[in-house]
Order: sequence, then C-alpha cells, then structure tokens
Amino acid sequence: MKKHLFTLAMALGLGSAALAQEFPQRPVTLIVPFSAGGPTDVVARHLAQAMGKSLGQPVVVENRASSGGIVGTEAVVRAEANGYTLLIHNIGMSTLPALSRSLRFNPATDLDFIGQVADVPMTLVGKRDLEPTGFKALHQYITLNQKKINLANAGIGTASHLCGLMLMSRLNLAMTTVPYKGAAPAMADLQGGQVELLCDQITTTLGPIQAARVKPYGSTTRERLPSLPELPTLSEQGIDGLEVTVWHGVYAPKNLPRPVTEKLVKALQDGLADPAFRDSLQKLGALPVSKDKATPEGLGKHLRQEIARWSPVIRQAEAYLD
Repeated sequence: MKKHLFTLAMALGLGSAALAQEFPQRPVTLIVPFSAGGPTDVVARHLAQAMGKSLGQPVVVENRASSGGIVGTEAVVRAEANGYTLLIHNIGMSTLPALSRSLRFNPATDLDFIGQVADVPMTLVGKRDLEPTGFKALHQYITLNQKKINLANAGIGTASHLCGLMLMSRLNLAMTTVPYKGAAPAMADLQGGQVELLCDQITTTLGPIQAARVKPYGSTTRERLPSLPELPTLSEQGIDGLEVTVWHGVYAPKNLPRPVTEKLVKALQDGLADPAFRDSLQKLGALPVSKDKATPEGLGKHLRQEIARWSPVIRQAEAYLD
C-alpha cells in the first residue's frame, strides 16, 4: 500500500512538473469585463504585452462588457482551470457582492487569485464650459442647481459610480446620475457637453485634462498627483473622506494547477518590473503595485478588505444592479 501511494505521489509530482514545463503552449486570453478603450482595458493591454514577454506566448485581450463586469467574470468562473483563460477586474470586484442581489458567484471564493496589478487615482472633471472654476465654486453651483446637473458614470457598480455616490454623500446633495456602458462613452458625452460632471480614473481623464477638453476640479487622492501637480485634491478643498483609488487584480478559474499558478504569478511580477510597462503606467498616471501585492495572498487579502469596506456604503445608498 505504501509503495502504491509513493508511486502515485511520484506520478502526480512528475505530472505537475511536466505541466509547469509545458505551459503555455498557445496564446493566453485575458478577459476584460468592460468596454474597449475604458480604463481597465487600457491597463490590461499594456499588462498583456508585458506578461506575454515572460510567458513566451501572446496574451490576447478579449472584451466582454456588461454591467458590473458580471458577464466576463462569469465566463472565467466557468472556464477550464488550465491557465489559458484569465480575468482582469478592478475595484468593482469588491462591490459586486453588495451591488448584485442575484450574483451567481462569490468573488472571494469562486476564483483563484494571481495578484494585484496597479493602483489608479481618480479625478472629478466637468464639461469644458461649465461655469464654476475651482471646487468651492462648483459646490455652490451644485447646491443651487443639483436637480439640473447630470453626473455621468461608466456604469452601475463601476469605480466612477462609487465615486459619484461618495461625492453626493459627502456633499449631502443629489444629482441626476447617468450610467453609461463604459468610461469611454461617458467621457465622449462629457466632452460633447451632454453631461456636466464625471468622476473617473485618471487613465480616462488625464488626456482630456491635459488637452483642456474638460475642466478638472480635484483628485480623490490623499496627495496631489505627480502627473497633475497643480490640481488640488478634493480633501484639500474641504471634502474629507472622498479618497478612492482604483486597484486592479488578475484572477483565474478555481483550482488552477499550482505549477501553472506559479508561472502566471512570475509572469505578472516580471511584467510589473518591465520598464516599458512601468513607463506606460506612469504616462497614464497609474502606479504598479509592490511585489508582495502581486501575489495570490496579496490579492486575496486586499479583496476581502475591500468587500468589507464597500458593502455598507452600497447598502446604505441602496444602489443595486438588480
């Protein structure tokens, strides 16, 4: 019996080693559960190039946009656990348990974690010809015109939706929220003057701010952004507690073979250390995470903390997807 168990253990060990050596033999698909051109998509495409260098196979980005990113996430939950299907999701992964009362998966238990990727600050911007200059004047303007102001977001449950909820909560004011199917169409309508305000990731807002196509009112960070040093934080301007940084993580189907997980974690960490990837993030105003966060343990811990943080906020606002 002992000899049989030893033989079985050896076979499993050799099988795992062979699997690690063989993976990957074909392109890996990285599913983005949001629209092309949006902030998570931008990060994903730079990351895919960097991880592909380490893996020796292309990492192909596939967009499966839906409200809250649920459709794309479900596709990864159902996919074969072989390392060829991955998911990149943002802070919205931690809000889904509260946002969707009919969610068919548990983000904390139904996926394997590969690691965190990058932190992306957010900014509050307005259409270019919006009357107020500076957040103090904007606050007064909103107070007088709140029912007439359209506050865009990239979709229910997205980071920009959460930022808008927190903004209205801190100001104790209600604006008309206008959800879009992604950040790109929301920004397009803001630049076109169809909506007045948008709070979104700097990967979406930096270019329009620098080109003066929108009017910036503040960042949602503790300190000023290196890419926009002249822009005050909202905290500086008297709005305490409105600190929202969008984090991103890479996930895989549950029960991924350990050797494959290890290869993917290495590819992620190699990608984060790649000078071209770091330079691309810097140009976007985003920051790569430290190596200890780019691990299954780092992502799992952070996700659980964020679920605990956002669930009460969402339930208090009664902002649900269904």
